[in-house]
Amino acid sequence: MKTESPRWFKSSYSSNGGDCVEVAANLVASRGIVPVRDSKCVDGPVLDVRTAAFSAFVAGVQAGSFDAF
Repeated sequence: MKTESPRWFKSSYSSNGGDCVEVAANLVASRGIVPVRDSKCVDGPVLDVRTAAFSAFVAGVQAGSFDAF
């Protein structure tokens, strides 16, 4: 059985300011997770977020739930 490697990408909305995260959405179907890492520290830790939690987070961002007051 071949182990699938994460294919990392940053959002097209990311500027080159350095405060970015990368995700590997290619593991959703096979593992049910979305790995997340700091784009400045690619050899650093990876946070594996369950698909449902990541979807809820994205929906919250799109709804403005995390906007500063």
